[in-house]
Amino acid sequence: GTLVNALLYHCKDLAGINGVLRPGIVHRLDKDTSGVMVVAKDDEAYHHLAKQFKNRTVKKVYRAIVYGRVSRDEGLIDSDIGRHPSERKRMSTRTKRGRPAITRWRKVEELDGVTLVQLEPQTGRTHQIRVHLSAIGHPVVGDKVYGGRREQKFNVQRSTFKAKAERHLLHAWKLGLFHPRTHEWMEFEAPPPEDFR
Repeated sequence: GTLVNALLYHCKDLAGINGVLRPGIVHRLDKDTSGVMVVAKDDEAYHHLAKQFKNRTVKKVYRAIVYGRVSRDEGLIDSDIGRHPSERKRMSTRTKRGRPAITRWRKVEELDGVTLVQLEPQTGRTHQIRVHLSAIGHPVVGDKVYGGRREQKFNVQRSTFKAKAERHLLHAWKLGLFHPRTHEWMEFEAPPPEDFR
């Protein structure tokens, strides 16, 4: 039931690309994040695409539903991210050994106690969007790792938003990159899944 298993079923010769455990996988999405991904079908494509991600020439646009009413229309979160000081499986902006992380955001629509925001990460740190949104007091709806007490508080006291999210409502909406052979700029869009809508 994984993406890797599906890829190996449909493309039998992917096993050698980027190792057996991640054949053809150029980048990652957090578990339970929906949306568009790019997969390489050969080594040449893999190296070309991986270089674009490393050099940050790829355009990534996400959408998230966050708790609370976001007061400003847009902003920039520029806060280093590293391992949480006491919970090693989590990432945090409160760390002594963080790496630079920048996320641009824009408010799309205010809903009942929650806000739909659009995000463009300028860097690619682990859990970056979820950590940054939690750090500014607007965790992603359904985020069990970075939503915590804030989510429970909003559900009980501040919102009539009653939908029970089975996952965090973060969606990789658009992805733009240069085709590895033609070098043509291409953009792909994944419509949000039913639970997000």
